[in-house]
Amino acid sequence: MRHPIVEEELAILGEVNSRLDSAGTRREPSEASILEELEHIRSALATAKAEDRAALLQQWDRQSALLGQLRSARGTPSLDLASPYFAHFRLLESSQRHDILLGKTTRMLPGLPIVDWRNAPISRIFYRYRQGEEYEEEIAGRERSGVVAARRTVVIRERRLERVESPEGVFRALAGVAGEWQQSATESPRLAGGQGAAIRAREIHAGEHVHLGTGAENERDDPDAGRVSADADASPGFRRRADKHLPDIAGLIDGEQFALITRPSSGVVVIRGTAGSGKTTVALHRIAYLAYDDPAIDSAQTLFVVFSTALRDYVGHVLPGLAVRNVQVRTFQDWAAEQLRRLFPRLPRRIREITPAIVTRLKLHPVLMVALREHVRTTGRQPGLSDAEQAIDDWASALARAELLEALFARSAPGAFSADELRRASLWCRDRHDEINAWIAGRASADAELDAEDLPLLLRAWQLRVGPLPGGAGRPLRYRHVAIDEVQDFSPLEVQVLMDCLDQRRSLTLAGDTQQHILEEGGFSSWTEFLAQLGIAADEVSTLRVSYRCTREIAEFALGVLGELREDDPPLTVRSGPPVELFRFTDHGACAAFLADALRDLADAEPLASVAVLTPSPELSTLYARALGASEVPRLRRVERQDFAFAPGIEVTEIDQVKGLEFDYVVLVEVSSVSYPDTPAARRKLHVGATRPVHQLWLTSVGTPAVAVRSQIRENR
Repeated sequence: MRHPIVEEELAILGEVNSRLDSAGTRREPSEASILEELEHIRSALATAKAEDRAALLQQWDRQSALLGQLRSARGTPSLDLASPYFAHFRLLESSQRHDILLGKTTRMLPGLPIVDWRNAPISRIFYRYRQGEEYEEEIAGRERSGVVAARRTVVIRERRLERVESPEGVFRALAGVAGEWQQSATESPRLAGGQGAAIRAREIHAGEHVHLGTGAENERDDPDAGRVSADADASPGFRRRADKHLPDIAGLIDGEQFALITRPSSGVVVIRGTAGSGKTTVALHRIAYLAYDDPAIDSAQTLFVVFSTALRDYVGHVLPGLAVRNVQVRTFQDWAAEQLRRLFPRLPRRIREITPAIVTRLKLHPVLMVALREHVRTTGRQPGLSDAEQAIDDWASALARAELLEALFARSAPGAFSADELRRASLWCRDRHDEINAWIAGRASADAELDAEDLPLLLRAWQLRVGPLPGGAGRPLRYRHVAIDEVQDFSPLEVQVLMDCLDQRRSLTLAGDTQQHILEEGGFSSWTEFLAQLGIAADEVSTLRVSYRCTREIAEFALGVLGELREDDPPLTVRSGPPVELFRFTDHGACAAFLADALRDLADAEPLASVAVLTPSPELSTLYARALGASEVPRLRRVERQDFAFAPGIEVTEIDQVKGLEFDYVVLVEVSSVSYPDTPAARRKLHVGATRPVHQLWLTSVGTPAVAVRSQIRENR
């Protein structure tokens, strides 16, 4: 005998299917008559008298509004007959009972309305309240109050009910046995995985009320809990800090890290290592170590260069804790833009947002360093030009000389570009240079921009033709030490410009991980080639082999998604943790509801936890941020421009924005094959996202999971 909940949900689905069949396919209204009327009004306006124009313009506005509404309605998704809704909740208000279904679009079936989970006001009740809770909300301008009598999620495929999840239990239709259902008992969640725990995937309706958590019981009463111990296996959970910046780990530095930190001040230190192995930590502590013996290191003569504003803010908060307060922490883009304003004041400052991919790839390619050098070597200085004008001419000429580029690419990088691609890219650059000349000449109609990739090219042109970049008081711009973090996402040209700003000590620290290389066009192919292009011996590279950030389970999963791109054996780890888990859904609304419940529970149990919900696109980030906000998830932030709080709470953003950062918990949203196709770039992006959590990693997918994910999971159905 089937459970009454199953009987009820089967009856509801049967009624919905029947009504949808009876309604048939809805014909969309035609816009032809509206367009015809608009054309008629347009013609009338051309010959209308002044006193008639106001009435005609009113008609024009009315018809235009109707056309806009019609086209907007067509942009909304149609009802999926195979899976019309994913949730059912029942409200009791006084003596009235309301059954409401949540889906991807609205269809007002009498007595069983299907409403769009994203914007129907009444959907807030489903996301904010649990079964049995009383609610009071303003819906459509009036106060509504009552009790959530039922709150269930369902899985419907091909118009058949397959699962029902409710507080009373989880019910699953048995495959191959018509009419038979199985009820799963609720299991306690496993808060900390044991050694060797398997990575597994779950359907969200598999019968477990899972949630994020470390099992730490005393952190609410101890807001000043201490730093994470390297011996994290000693307890099932570790304490949280309200300050999410790097703790004082000087006492935890291992032998390999210490050897790199204490290398002599002159020369190059190259640090490679897996995510969480302490590359940034070593680079920061190396500056502190050097500053102890040489106080001039703690000054504007030291430059710490990072890839993103988020990492800049992070490092800027860490260095003062190491008693280093005067070092410049800059993104390369900001640093280069400042030099450009000083040296080339007449160039436009606006950076172009959209550039042909082939042009970007050309400007970042290491061969362009050679092209610029060859052009300067084989051409004389133009008479009458200032230093800035000559450097601009060299920059523009190197990009416009298609024959020189063809010869150099044929010799150094055959196959990187076809002759036609180089000619088209050169022609595009020549046209943009003409616009810049018009801008400099002061033509009122001129509209000129630079590419971000032009900044290092112009600075390098100055270095090659004029000499060192000038600093203050007529002296060259010289740094006592330069450290570059996430160097795999810098071009060799950018690094070369910085290297030529070093003083005679040539004190340089490079830290990176090619497995986290997400800028395909950046010019970084391998450590050997990259260092050769910079004239650095490959034997300068030191490798950190212990991952302190991630648990064993996370580290193994993250390395596995790389597939053939992996360069190393699995890193050594210092602790185990919960298994990596994949949760599958039929709709983003169901996924958002699940995450809202889990995140509210986590925020209540661990108020000092930091969580990142990472999506593949800004559109999905906005969708989930709105859904979680409507569900009243506390301390929720939508991060759009890398403005992370580095504080407890839940931040929703894209994987691209979190390079170099870490969080207690991470949820990778929509790890589907559409969002992450089986390409090197997509695998590296997944690897970056998977290596952000310290303790626990979840993945969700509405579509078919990506190949990189499927290859690492064992289905648990």
